[in-house]
Amino acid sequence: MRKDILTQDVQATLTPDVVLDQLKAGNTRYTENNLTQADHDELRAASVSGQAPKAIVLSCIDSRVVVEEVFDQALGDVFVARVAGNFANTDIVASMEYACKVAGSKLIVVLGHEGCGAVKAACDGVQLGNITSLLSSIQPAVDSVKPTVDQPHNSQNLEFVNKSIRENVTYTIGQIRSMSPILAELESAGDIAIKGCVYQLATGAVKWI
Repeated sequence: MRKDILTQDVQATLTPDVVLDQLKAGNTRYTENNLTQADHDELRAASVSGQAPKAIVLSCIDSRVVVEEVFDQALGDVFVARVAGNFANTDIVASMEYACKVAGSKLIVVLGHEGCGAVKAACDGVQLGNITSLLSSIQPAVDSVKPTVDQPHNSQNLEFVNKSIRENVTYTIGQIRSMSPILAELESAGDIAIKGCVYQLATGAVKWI
């Protein structure tokens, strides 16, 4: 039974590799339907005085991808940033800078997922209100995949969609590094790591890139 909140003292002992291994082990427990039991009353009470999450996860808004459950993490363990299509913009990157530089998190994870509606919409060139602007952040990843996949270049082509989902994760990681000298420096020094992965809807497994 998990009762203890993650503290700054414990967080300080963690390395990026250790945190990554913890998330991988948590995903294994999730796929085996063996989630860690937690005393939420104890965790909430302990969290009032502060927080020291070990990682920040950038995820899509998809309701089928519950980040804390996917990695079997408790209250106070991870920051979660969510936006349709799990892409990076100034606000997202600023949140990551806060998580890592200020709050001490050791790992950034960009979590894509199978069947991503935002990526499918980018594959189809959807134009609709503010969604058009949102998809422009995903479009470069989709366009880079087109020369590697036979037509049709739309959401009916599963290979095209799946490659675009994976490439969107990789592209987003590149954007994070280029947009934030702070995070790039932390990564270069080995203080943090930036990793990407894709969630499998049917099995719950996370495949790391």
